[in-house]
Amino acid sequence: MLITILISYATGTLLTAALFGLIPEAIEGAGHEPHNVMLFVLGGILFFFFLEKIVIWRTCPDEECDVHGIAAGPIVLFGDAFHNFTDGIVIAAAFLTDFHIGLAVGFAIIAHEIPQETGDFGILLHSGFSKKKAYVYNALSSSTTIPASIIAYFLLGMLSTIVPYVLAISAASFIYIALSDLTPELHKRLGLKHGLRQLLLIILGIITMILIISLGVHSH
Repeated sequence: MLITILISYATGTLLTAALFGLIPEAIEGAGHEPHNVMLFVLGGILFFFFLEKIVIWRTCPDEECDVHGIAAGPIVLFGDAFHNFTDGIVIAAAFLTDFHIGLAVGFAIIAHEIPQETGDFGILLHSGFSKKKAYVYNALSSSTTIPASIIAYFLLGMLSTIVPYVLAISAASFIYIALSDLTPELHKRLGLKHGLRQLLLIILGIITMILIISLGVHSH
């Protein structure tokens, strides 16, 4: 129940951060090249599709498949470390653009990470890890966000012309995660009551992001 609530809320925050925050800022930063920004968004969605399909190897829903079991643990840890490293770059690029956009992006990432890390912890336990090892390894794989943020902050600061396109790819990742990873989980719970609750929580996530982003708009 709690995981479904978090996933619903995270769906709203990710989509709004991408569509109301990252993409508009990317287009504004790119100047007279809005079509190039949208090309990066589209290309980013395709990139994350192939990344998930080929590189990260998402564990399948069938517990009897070849990917499940002991091998799933290292796969999840590798994928999580890479994903959190990417989140660090996203956060740095957002804060370089605008403080409130960075705040909104950081909040959206936290909202998404809570249900994801909970799910990863469950997979590690299923793969044979003890609770202590699962917690420690999960924490280590999550720690890649901080060094990635620091490195990206200085590098992107020197290469400011590429920041709009980093934001575009970041928006693509948010849209892809919301529609490919989170939304299918919500469809597993059927019934009008569940559907309405999920919709209300998605709207709550949207409202939260609009309020945070609008603070930045009013401060300009």
